[in-house]
Amino acid sequence: MEILEQLKDILRLVRWSNLLFLAALVWLMEKWVAVAVLRQPGFGELLPWYVLWLIILATVLIAAGGYVVNDYFDVKIDRINRPDELIVTRTVSKPAAMQLSIGLSAAGTLCGIAAAALLHSMTLGILFVIIPGLLWFYSSSYKRMLLIGNLTIALLAGLTPIVVAMANIAQLRLLYAAILPYTTLEHDLYAWLGGFALFAFLLTWIREIIKDLQDQMGDRELECHTLPIVWGEKWTKLFVSALILITLALIGHLWWHVLPFPTAWQSLSTRYIILGIVVPLLGALWLLWSARIPSDYKTCQQVVKFAMLIGMLYSIVIVRSLGA
Repeated sequence: MEILEQLKDILRLVRWSNLLFLAALVWLMEKWVAVAVLRQPGFGELLPWYVLWLIILATVLIAAGGYVVNDYFDVKIDRINRPDELIVTRTVSKPAAMQLSIGLSAAGTLCGIAAAALLHSMTLGILFVIIPGLLWFYSSSYKRMLLIGNLTIALLAGLTPIVVAMANIAQLRLLYAAILPYTTLEHDLYAWLGGFALFAFLLTWIREIIKDLQDQMGDRELECHTLPIVWGEKWTKLFVSALILITLALIGHLWWHVLPFPTAWQSLSTRYIILGIVVPLLGALWLLWSARIPSDYKTCQQVVKFAMLIGMLYSIVIVRSLGA
């Protein structure tokens, strides 16, 4: 029974639900966006299944290692902000947490390097070496710095769709190097997957700043320099509001000028964007300004996370526009 409880705590420590989301995100970006783009000129699916699974494993394992090391360095803050959720030092010792983090990160890096080697992509291999290092420095110091910590996590979230684009382009160069310069496939892959990357970047940045608003009591105690502590709640809320409005403006631009969908309400795309993304983000904006206590900010965070999930699932709808 004790072993079962410890296993549950380890699953909570690595944020298993977030890991499932990451795995699903990589799979969606490959199967519903990259493949649809490649089918346009008649190429079809190119990335071998084992390479895709190596990339998924690398993403999930490195993220899991990052979550563990984050909790390792955050013990003092978590004792103030969320004592009921504390795992490191309560059921998992600090040395065990560090060993687990290193093991997961190393396994993820090896999977990423293996995928890069199979694709003959040095850039991809270097990326899978750099990312665990960034997560380490984020947890140990960056997250306590003004803007740098938030931007680091947001950039890493945005990299996930970009990695899928890089993997497919590497495979294209392996198989069709002679004709690739005469196609727009590289541009198309980066354009479509880059759109999802920008969305993931913005919503992750928004969530991270709202999280700082939620955790400001513990952050203030340990002299962190997050936005709410340096700028105050009001200016931080104004900054987050600006990011939400920028996100909505970009979604509006994409819907109106880029996506080849009818603009009528009857359009699946229109209803999906408005009900699944725009309405939740407007709801998050309202929740942000009405928030007074940590639990209010947590609810706001969850709404933004929901909008991000729905936005990524839009990859399934996008296939229709590509005629795949």
